Amino acid sequence: MQGLRRVAVTASITALLAGCSGSGNSPDPVGTTTPPAGTSDSGCTGSCATSSSFLSIADVQQVIARAVNEAQAQNQPATIAVVDRVGNVLGVYRMTGARATVTIDSGRGVHGGLEGISIIPSELAAISKAVTGAYLSSEGNAFSTRTASQIVQEHFNPGEFGAPSGPLFGVQFSQLLCSDVVQLPGPVLASVFLPGTNFGVGPKAAPLGLSADPGGFPLYKGGTPVGGVGVVADAIYGLDLNVGDRDADTDELISTAATFGYGAPLDRRGDRITADGKTFRYSDVGFADLARNPEQAPAYASLAASTGALLNLFAFTDGSIIAGTAFGTAASGVIADTVNYPGLDAYVLADRSGLPRYVPTAGVEGGGLSANEARELVRAGLAVANRARAQIRRPTNSQARVSVSVVDTAGNILALARTRDAPLFGTDVAVQKARSAAFFSGDYAGTELAALPPAVYVTPLGDLSVDLVQFPNVVANTTQFFADQRIFGSGAGTRAAPYALTPRALGNIARPFFPDGIVGSGNGPLSKPFAAWSPFSDGLQFDLINNQVIGILAGYRAADLDLLGAAIGQGCTRNPRLKNGIQIFPGGVPIYRGSALVGAIGVSGDGVDQDDMIAALGLKNGAATLNTGLQHAPANMRSDRLQPQGVRLRYVQCPQAPFLDSNEQNVCEGL
Repeated sequence: MQGLRRVAVTASITALLAGCSGSGNSPDPVGTTTPPAGTSDSGCTGSCATSSSFLSIADVQQVIARAVNEAQAQNQPATIAVVDRVGNVLGVYRMTGARATVTIDSGRGVHGGLEGISIIPSELAAISKAVTGAYLSSEGNAFSTRTASQIVQEHFNPGEFGAPSGPLFGVQFSQLLCSDVVQLPGPVLASVFLPGTNFGVGPKAAPLGLSADPGGFPLYKGGTPVGGVGVVADAIYGLDLNVGDRDADTDELISTAATFGYGAPLDRRGDRITADGKTFRYSDVGFADLARNPEQAPAYASLAASTGALLNLFAFTDGSIIAGTAFGTAASGVIADTVNYPGLDAYVLADRSGLPRYVPTAGVEGGGLSANEARELVRAGLAVANRARAQIRRPTNSQARVSVSVVDTAGNILALARTRDAPLFGTDVAVQKARSAAFFSGDYAGTELAALPPAVYVTPLGDLSVDLVQFPNVVANTTQFFADQRIFGSGAGTRAAPYALTPRALGNIARPFFPDGIVGSGNGPLSKPFAAWSPFSDGLQFDLINNQVIGILAGYRAADLDLLGAAIGQGCTRNPRLKNGIQIFPGGVPIYRGSALVGAIGVSGDGVDQDDMIAALGLKNGAATLNTGLQHAPANMRSDRLQPQGVRLRYVQCPQAPFLDSNEQNVCEGL
């Protein structure tokens, strides 16, 4: 289905990648005993962060020391990474004897994509785990990499046959170094690509994308997230295929010790939050499972030189420990807005000079969106979010916290803003969703997909061959699946394709089962067949970014700025409309002026139905305020008019009784 063929290896990247080479005494926070300091319910609801809410050098040292103490007790030397809330690497410590590389393995016995690659630097895996804990969390929810594992697999919950895929299926391929939304990490890249600038401004990349491998947690102070910790001790960078049992995962045990005194408030942890009637998993271990009491860990300054050392990592850290930035200050790259979105408690991304990065601007095409239209659509989305009842936040009846973006058909970001405590991962994802809606609803989609160079898989070492994914075959398979040659545009040069495809609709056809979750059915045309599918190689979404991810890994391992710069500079897909990749879970709609496609709006942060609703009503309400002809796609163009193989796709789906200030139902009816 994905157009694979075998060829001999000639790519220099392949050679480059290959050649570089308990019974504790502390209380258990999930039990009834008193939790350690910093893990009680603080009552924060999104406004606790202050200029003092950051990890100090002493904090980072304590986190590392407690992880080292447990790793020694487990006799499992580890690599430990600590980041701040916007992804700056504050320190990476490798214990003597810790493995330098890990193998990516979903446990499904498949190959292709990243599966089976055994030369992944363990420090990149640890950083990605730490970033994931920080980026998925807020004052209203604390999610871990184990939580991420639960929500990106083919069923929710994993192993429950017949259940649909995870609610954030595909989120793992966000926050990548090639994204134009994230900032370049570390002083090395900043000095080369952005001379004379401060590298502390975020958001920063997760080098392997968001992680589903247990062993990554958020870190909290005073009820607000201030960063994350990630640990790699075992050989596999994977996920948890079975949430029906409890695992004594070494990485998770060590990282749990690291969070002592910096743990998430109990009432905000994922295991206190539900979606679709199911409780999220946060951790399979508690402090009572540790081999040593983390409170009694020796001080960082007492660690012998033989224990390990801080790593000086090309592009990420100079080998020292630094303090984190305070979220919401100019140093963090996320600042309050009072100019374009007044009265909405809005925050925007800032550059290294403290100036907003995405001031509302006009689209590049004639008849496209104006700067005022882009601004008003984001305003309208934020206004809906402020009224909406959050799905994945505590306490219940909290308002939704999200990021809202508007793009034009060329993929340019015309406006981007977020509410105060929205999880940071949603910033990059909101743009991915908007770009996906604008791209796949465009007349150019099929032609431009088919023109991309093939994705070149690097297979496990010792297998001197690669797989190629030919994108013309993906287009052909999709049109055959729909029995409609117009599905990705007729190529008539009108910008608008015959069909308006939302991220929810794209998700319908990007799952390993079609219909979603029905075991034994075939795959959607944008997915690999289930026998060849994994969260590390899911189909078109990964294939579009494969070459850049491999180039980034090769450039990092060789400490080659030219190679790394080439992979970053071309964007994640080599298509300028999709600079940071595509997204295949709900939360976006294309924008039309009459029947002409002019852009899209994307939302991410607080439950996929809430994301859908905020995007859909943001467009509806903003268009009504503007009265400039903007609207949703005409009804006969929408994806819910398509019924491939007799199964109707979706356009958007909104939650019941979604507002805090009214009892309205069916709020998306009549869009």
